[in-house]
Amino acid sequence: MLVLKTIQNSRLRSFLAVTTLVLIAACTAPTPKPLNDPHEASNRRTHEANRKVDRALVRPAAGAYGNVLPAPVRQGVGNFASNLNLPGVIVNNLLQLNIDGAVKNSWRFVINTTIGVGGIFDPSSSIELYEDSSDFGETLHVWGVGEGEYVELPFIGPSTQRDTVGMVVDVFTNPLTFGAPTPERYMGPVVKGLSKLGDRYTYSSTVDAILYDSADSYAQARLLYLQSRRFQLGQEQATEDQGEDGYDDYYAD
Repeated sequence: MLVLKTIQNSRLRSFLAVTTLVLIAACTAPTPKPLNDPHEASNRRTHEANRKVDRALVRPAAGAYGNVLPAPVRQGVGNFASNLNLPGVIVNNLLQLNIDGAVKNSWRFVINTTIGVGGIFDPSSSIELYEDSSDFGETLHVWGVGEGEYVELPFIGPSTQRDTVGMVVDVFTNPLTFGAPTPERYMGPVVKGLSKLGDRYTYSSTVDAILYDSADSYAQARLLYLQSRRFQLGQEQATEDQGEDGYDDYYAD
């Protein structure tokens, strides 16, 4: 199997050994603060720059992409990008000792890569073998690392300190990043970029409502990101348990 062979890379084995020791010593992640945004002023400047980039480049490119390519082709690109990302997801499953998720995703990768023609099609979902998604930000959460401060990243958007580190590490936890030949290894970023354009087109009305129709698009994007991410990590009750609404934006009109 491609996944099992590429995971044998010595650098990845060393990484797994070190992080497993950290996992053993880890504790439960602390409950996040309702709102931890000490750099709001600079975050708002970045947010405004991101809005300008979206208005001038991303939204028009997504519109052109969506209008030129029919929905089945865009779906195939999205499937292919998701399949390329699966080896990294499997690594994070293993780092979290989520063996069931790792096995499920391994089978999904094998089936979609073979029967699904490299992942363009998704036969796994037709047999209800869905992805057990994960990332290194979630792995850090499982290891007991706190959420940290809220940040708005250039060209990427809402994140936290923990998830920002996770995004960087995810580049290296995917065996295909260093296991594939040089020309092919650049296929992943290109396909993922096209997939993001497809998502921007598909959810254009929702994104536009947040970025351009909200009274305070920064506060709205921050609210939605934190709520969604904490729900994904099983922390949806965090603000309720603290007995206050931590998402109020004191700078909004």
